[in-house]
Amino acid sequence: MIEVYTDGASRGNPGLSGAGIFIKANKSNYEYAFPLGHLSNHEAEFHAVIKALEVCKGEFPNEILSFRSDSRTVVDIIEKDSTRNNTFLPLLDKIRKETNAFPYFFIKWIPEKQNKHADKLARAAIYMNE
Repeated sequence: MIEVYTDGASRGNPGLSGAGIFIKANKSNYEYAFPLGHLSNHEAEFHAVIKALEVCKGEFPNEILSFRSDSRTVVDIIEKDSTRNNTFLPLLDKIRKETNAFPYFFIKWIPEKQNKHADKLARAAIYMNE
């Protein structure tokens, strides 16, 4: 099972944003930071999950994925597989599509203090936009 920690960050809301991904797999750790351009904080959180799924598709195909995020909004929407928010709906659709490539996908909410590594990467990614 692959453990994936994701976080999105924005400087301003909306503002320059970044995604941070920290993965524990096969006794190794992997770090990714992606600049996302101009987004709201919630959008950045969704994009962090999408980017992590894309990474896992290339690096860990056919693995069981256990995601962790400190965004209650993102976790709740993915778990319920439903949203009325027109901004989040295409992002949820993309997540649905990406998770179909894996035998099992789980997502769990964690407190911010347990997601510090992904948060640090997301904040670093903001500056990669400049």
